[in-house]
Amino acid sequence: MSNSSSPLGWDALNSNDLLNRAMEAHYADMTRAVRRKGHPLSTARDVVHDLYIKLAAQPDVLRKKRSIKAFLCRSAINLGIDRLRRENREAHLFSGTEKEALAVASAGPAPDLALEIEARIAILREAIAELPERRRMVFILHRLNHLSPDEISIKLKISRNMVDRHLRRAFAHCLDRLLRIE
Repeated sequence: MSNSSSPLGWDALNSNDLLNRAMEAHYADMTRAVRRKGHPLSTARDVVHDLYIKLAAQPDVLRKKRSIKAFLCRSAINLGIDRLRRENREAHLFSGTEKEALAVASAGPAPDLALEIEARIAILREAIAELPERRRMVFILHRLNHLSPDEISIKLKISRNMVDRHLRRAFAHCLDRLLRIE
């Protein structure tokens, strides 16, 4: 049976009116269909409401259906199943104790991490400033300008071994300063 032969004359309605009238005409059927899948009445009503919200964004979808009632009921059942799955998943996720929850590592940074990073950067700046001039230049060229030890050797006209020695000592100095704060 097509919508054009509907006694409600749905084929003459605009899409929003069609959706509104169809939801009103089949509300009880949709609610019953969702309840048969194990939802309480209040949840079934929420599911039907959610379906209305979804369909309001694309009301023309109803015009293409042979049986609007069957489409609405099936869609409501599917949303109800999705909701049950989500509720079961959430129940599983949040079923642990508070102790277990606190033992799980956070995916995001700790709230005080930004402050800790700023403090470390300040200490590193001080440590770099304390380095002898040549060692500081080697360190900055390597870490900030991303030059290789060979490039630094050529640029500063010092041996490659001297560049390596400056870098080792600069890294050791910076690491020592960072370890003092912990």
